[in-house]
Amino acid sequence: MTKRATAVDISARKNAEKLVVITCYTSTMAKLLDGQVDILLVGDSLGMVVYGMDSTLAVTLDMMIAHGRAVVRSSHAAFVVVDMPFGSYQACKEDAFHAAARIMAETGAQAVKLEGGAEMADTIRFLVERGIPVMAHVGLMPQYFNALGGYRYQGRNDTEAEIIREDAKAVTEAGAFALVLEGVKETVARQVTAETPVPTIGIGASPACDGQVLVLDDMLGLSGRVPGFVKHYGQLGEQVTEAVGRYAQEVRSGAFPSAEFCYPFKKAPKA
Repeated sequence: MTKRATAVDISARKNAEKLVVITCYTSTMAKLLDGQVDILLVGDSLGMVVYGMDSTLAVTLDMMIAHGRAVVRSSHAAFVVVDMPFGSYQACKEDAFHAAARIMAETGAQAVKLEGGAEMADTIRFLVERGIPVMAHVGLMPQYFNALGGYRYQGRNDTEAEIIREDAKAVTEAGAFALVLEGVKETVARQVTAETPVPTIGIGASPACDGQVLVLDDMLGLSGRVPGFVKHYGQLGEQVTEAVGRYAQEVRSGAFPSAEFCYPFKKAPKA
């Protein structure tokens, strides 16, 4: 059996081979993706992708644990990271530890991810000191979209750029083993990557990042409107619609199921 990487192994990929990261929420997809990517991220984006929510804010800890458990059970090679949902870690370090400990113990994941910069540094340090590997996330932070004024890219001016740089420094000094940079101006993401001692993972950031992550459903063409930084590597939505359309037509016409798709009838025993 292939041994999963550790947070130390991932951290050592700084300035080395690029890290390939993709979101994953289900057992079926975990089986298909395992071995193709370095990291499976059980993102709180599942609130929108799986549950049809308008944002990530209503995602619960129990949801994250259920999906994290499914992904871990159905993968053997990939490093699995589970997002900490909104409200599970912001109030205090102790709450954050209890939530993170549940995720680690009940899913078998190798790490958790949380959003926030300098304001979360003490919490990250608290978790790391207690044996919980933490992936940090700065720049555009979906859980902060109300405070940020919506989903707008960050680093537009010198003030925003400096905040991102200081946030990156704070979370890595606190012990984060990797850092997601989302929705960050390219030049800023490039600079942060050069200054940061741990791998940066970009999403709408820069090719200079040490790795990249996309939402699986976005890149496969299963979502509706997607951000401009998403490249479609497939159009599975169209294939699903076409396949189900043929199925519906055959059911309505009586063509399906034909004899080959039916169990053979057994003769009734003689009296």
